[in-house]
Amino acid sequence: MTTPRPQVWPAFRARDARRMIAFLVEAFGFEETVVHGEGDIVHHAQLDWPLGGGVMLGSVRDEPGDVFAVAPGGLGAYVVTDEPDALYARAVKAGATVVRELGDTDYGSRDFIVRDPEGNLWSFGTYRGEPRKES
Repeated sequence: MTTPRPQVWPAFRARDARRMIAFLVEAFGFEETVVHGEGDIVHHAQLDWPLGGGVMLGSVRDEPGDVFAVAPGGLGAYVVTDEPDALYARAVKAGATVVRELGDTDYGSRDFIVRDPEGNLWSFGTYRGEPRKES
């Protein structure tokens, strides 16, 4: 039986979506699954996270009535990782701006926070959330 894919996908816009995709792949290890667009314009991209889920993004659009006009740099996302130390080193090497250094939290996570080139906040850690309550 196939495990269902996560159904929550953070989505955001980027001034330079193609550069953002390359950064997210290089710095964090997202996997480029699909990119639809022409030239410098990305209409829709899906980047998968190796442990499940992922993000969707596209280029900023200057279109009247754009119902998904998310300002670039407005994303804040938490992503679970099993290897925070290696991911921290990778992100810093690729040019991510450190907001909070790698460290251990009082709730049992090892995590860090960085900004991407467009200002989005990315928090990576080992905390997987609390188990769901039974109904």
